[in-house]
Amino acid sequence: MRRPLGGNDRGQVAVEFLGMLPLILLVLALLWQLVLVGYAFSLAAHSADRGARAGTATEGGGAGACQAAAEKELPSSWRGGAGISCHPEAGVWKATVQIWVPVLFPGTGSFPWPAKGSAGAAKEDPR
Repeated sequence: MRRPLGGNDRGQVAVEFLGMLPLILLVLALLWQLVLVGYAFSLAAHSADRGARAGTATEGGGAGACQAAAEKELPSSWRGGAGISCHPEAGVWKATVQIWVPVLFPGTGSFPWPAKGSAGAAKEDPR
């Protein structure tokens, strides 16, 4: 004779959840990493834009102002190893910012590829 179901499967949901927990955590970590990659590219582009605009200022502009403004826009934990270059080219100040994509948290390790952002702004006319 068969035993009725329902009385002998206590705790089954907890066991299945514990079995799926590593997969759930892995998916969450991968999603978080994708967010960090996107944020790194966004930070690099925004920083380059601010730097290029600072380089075009009629008073106090130039390469020094461009680099200072671009670095100021980066959070302190993202500045380590950041590469910022600013130069005029055919009437336009061009800024390029390169930051390293962190692994899970800024300030820890980083991936071997950088996030690059570049921007340009027309020089202001001093008239």
